[in-house]
Amino acid sequence: MTEIPLGTLLEATLFSAGRSLSLVELSETLGYDEDEISESLSTLQTTVKRRRGGGLQVVEIGGKWAMEVKPMIADHLPKETKSELPPKLLKAAALIAYHQPMPQSRLVELLGQRAYDHIRELAQAGLVGRRRDGNTRRLTTTRRFSEMFGCPHTDRKKVKAWFRDMVVSSGMLDGMESKLALRDETDEEGGTQTTLELGEDE
Repeated sequence: MTEIPLGTLLEATLFSAGRSLSLVELSETLGYDEDEISESLSTLQTTVKRRRGGGLQVVEIGGKWAMEVKPMIADHLPKETKSELPPKLLKAAALIAYHQPMPQSRLVELLGQRAYDHIRELAQAGLVGRRRDGNTRRLTTTRRFSEMFGCPHTDRKKVKAWFRDMVVSSGMLDGMESKLALRDETDEEGGTQTTLELGEDE
């Protein structure tokens, strides 16, 4: 039986997984050392990038690897082929983007205990980063988040500003189960800060 090259196995694994995978997961799945996996991933990333006319790319997001459609091509795909977040995750993602870096404890206050499941699912999808900060975690968006929502920025502050503009100007969150309301409040320095908060479920 012909041995399949590691790069080919990685490409097939990432393509069929439909989500980002860590080096540990790839190592355990394919039976190769993490160093071998890492080196082969870098080679695969370059190979896929050089393919003329290719529509996919290999990316590393938050320490995990994924194969996805190139952003410039994704905009031209039929709507039916694009993955969409369930409303329950969209609410959590919207709040994180709007308030990032957002304390996990704050999101739990807004969404209840279900927030922990939402955060885990968003992190597994590579859309949200979690960084420990004292007794809680700080939640931020990732590059994959920007690509999914069509945001032209990856810098956290720019994503936050872009998302706030979108909320105000386009009503992009109208389809949520619960309403998201804007509220002005005074910050510690006496300035006015606009806050996004959940309304009552209809």
